[in-house]
Amino acid sequence: MTETTPALDAYRGDPSFLGGAYLGGFLGADHARNERRTWIVAGICAVTLAAQLAGGLVFHSMALTAAGLHMGAHVAALLVASGAYALARHRAGDARFSWGAGKLGDLAGFANAVVLGITAILIAVESFQRLLAPEAVDYGSALPLAGVGLAVTLVCVWLLKPREAAHQDLNISAAHLHLTADAAVGVLAIGGLFAGQKLGWSWADPAAGLAGAFLVAQFAVTLIRRASATLLDMNPSADLTAEIRSRLEGEGDRVLDLHLWRLGPGHNAAIAVIAAADPQAPDAYRARLTGIEGLSHVTVEVRDAGRPGLTGVAA
Repeated sequence: MTETTPALDAYRGDPSFLGGAYLGGFLGADHARNERRTWIVAGICAVTLAAQLAGGLVFHSMALTAAGLHMGAHVAALLVASGAYALARHRAGDARFSWGAGKLGDLAGFANAVVLGITAILIAVESFQRLLAPEAVDYGSALPLAGVGLAVTLVCVWLLKPREAAHQDLNISAAHLHLTADAAVGVLAIGGLFAGQKLGWSWADPAAGLAGAFLVAQFAVTLIRRASATLLDMNPSADLTAEIRSRLEGEGDRVLDLHLWRLGPGHNAAIAVIAAADPQAPDAYRARLTGIEGLSHVTVEVRDAGRPGLTGVAA
């Protein structure tokens, strides 16, 4: 004998749940804003990329070339991020996505992290080659261009700063981290060029490229870990799990099994199996979870502790 009630996310019209802020397809609250800004910044970065690569070739600066390569990775990353936002928006109601399209941004973040890691390797290889075989650098011309590139990057970092908590939307967070890394590489590039011009340290420019490569690699590893956790359905929050368990067991019932995973920015799903001496209707257990921020879909199975064969399910 079973009893079934609508899924928790079917109550999207209930203003008491999630503050009435549910978005179809488990998309983030700032989805439209983040999509628009990634397209804008992609255009800005494309123009900066052309200037940096041209400057690196003309002035024989490894630091500028490294900054240009890194900016090229940003252009690709931003196009992937923008495309993921657009695709998630178009597929938000697609029934083929069993858990909505919210994870498309996490997939884009993982892809961008891999690109960032490859960029770090390319910068490191080229910088090492320049250390072994230094080339003459036109410091006077390269420094102003590096400064302009850094200024543009800082503007882009500001434009892409997430309004929500950083962990909510990995797609925009990954794009923002890409540009933050680029700003750090730009600072190193200026430092290397300045040391070469004022102190005569010809090794400083490629050394700055190596330092930038190491920093970019660190950012890539961080992004890969965060994106992988979501794509592999790892538990996103021990605190949220503990709160769900505490509420479900609040009246003496016992949680036999509990799983929590992320569906998209600001949205999580949970499956719970409850044993109760005096089983209540599934809606009663759903009511206990009302108001928990970030909990958008719940499946509850209720088992009669005295009659194991009798269950009530809220699917």
